[in-house]
Amino acid sequence: MSGLSPARAAATVPLVPSPKRENGYSVGQATQLIIKDVGEIHSRLLDHRPIIQGETRYFIKEFEEKRGHRELRVLENVKNSVSEINDQVLPKSTDVMQDQLGLVLKSLETANHAIHRLQQQEQETEKSNTATKIRHEKLRSQWETFMKEQEQRRLAIDEEHNKAVSRLKEQYAQMNRELSKMASF
Repeated sequence: MSGLSPARAAATVPLVPSPKRENGYSVGQATQLIIKDVGEIHSRLLDHRPIIQGETRYFIKEFEEKRGHRELRVLENVKNSVSEINDQVLPKSTDVMQDQLGLVLKSLETANHAIHRLQQQEQETEKSNTATKIRHEKLRSQWETFMKEQEQRRLAIDEEHNKAVSRLKEQYAQMNRELSKMASF
């Protein structure tokens, strides 16, 4: 058979009745087509290797071929900037900050001292006001005592005056009677 052409080989193979045909295909052919379709669906839905390989190629092409060494240059520039900042700017900033913090600390100490002085003055004023209030209350009580004494004296003097007035009235009334007696004689 190996020396026969395919057409003759087909003619020499005994014909076996074919199984049932669906849509013009035999069951074996239909099964093979279904397996082939399932394989294609599987490869499209679940096999991501071709997509990932394509994206990987695109990524490599984008970053290595198109951009060249631009990212490397950018990173080198960033490294140089950071080195410059660490070597020059940071020490200058630290020195300026320490100088300014010294001035701020002195200002804060001065302000704190001034506030402390004001607090002491306020406390002294409060003590003085308390002492003044105490003196004022003492003077008020002395004044009230003095006014009560004066009222008592006034009442006593008024009483004495009323007694003196009534004695004088009596005396003048008696004198008047004696004069009228004398005048009637």
